Amino acid sequence: MTSPLVAVMILYSLGMAAGQVLFKLAAMRSSDMAVPDGFWKFANGYLIVGLFLYAFLTLLWVWILRSVPLSKAYPFVALAFLFTPLLARFILGELLPASYFIGLALIAAGIIVVVRG
Repeated sequence: MTSPLVAVMILYSLGMAAGQVLFKLAAMRSSDMAVPDGFWKFANGYLIVGLFLYAFLTLLWVWILRSVPLSKAYPFVALAFLFTPLLARFILGELLPASYFIGLALIAAGIIVVVRG
């Protein structure tokens, strides 16, 4: 696996995390979704951008899989489990207990073992 492909897969995971933050922002901006025309009550700019980002990321993922075996590419998806809480902390102000960082370190170590193995 080449360094540029690794960088693209890391960016893919970061994009997935950014999409989750956009969905959370969309949810925070939404009005009551129990209304029958609920979709239009929570369709806002954050949701639209998040959906377009995910559409782009789907195409990027297919492109990645043209060059990388799924078994090697998929562990990079787990990086979203690292990036999402960190983005939530810095963008949304969510609190992360110290034990959370231990879990994040274990995920990172697992990714390194799988990719290098």
